[in-house]
Amino acid sequence: MDIKSKIRTIPDFPKKGIMFKDITTLLQDAHAFRHVVREMLHHFDGKKITKVASAESRGFIFGSILAYELHAGFVPLRKPGKLPAKTIKMEFDTEYSTDAFEIHEDAIQPGDNVLIVDDLLATGGTSKAAVYLAEKLGGKVIGLCFLIELSFLHGRDKLKGYDILSLIKYDKEE
Repeated sequence: MDIKSKIRTIPDFPKKGIMFKDITTLLQDAHAFRHVVREMLHHFDGKKITKVASAESRGFIFGSILAYELHAGFVPLRKPGKLPAKTIKMEFDTEYSTDAFEIHEDAIQPGDNVLIVDDLLATGGTSKAAVYLAEKLGGKVIGLCFLIELSFLHGRDKLKGYDILSLIKYDKEE
């Protein structure tokens, strides 16, 4: 299946010069949606994952499904001020802004095998922050899973040594 054809590109969103990859068109196609979830599951099945941590908000779509299918707990990585209990925080740079995540201090336990899931790997700042938070709480990051990778932004370089799956790669801005 050509899943790349299911992604819509929106020029100049959220700001001028960005070619935004809109995954809602893929999510609306039941066959394509099921296909990408199966591909993600196939790659990480049998890796004894106990927690799936996902970035707000599009990462929640895939992360919660994978957690359910892998019989793992789901851990949301949220924007500051959105979680009710005690948290730890990590700031990071994205391809067009500076942002931060918080995670509950008790969300990941020492010895948890953690899968980080997001819709997109761009510069790697978001993913590196997620890895930092999981490991700071004592988790072992088993891998990182993405629907899309903008390989021309070299985000993978910040994540050396981890098992990385990306189903769609864009080698240049298109």
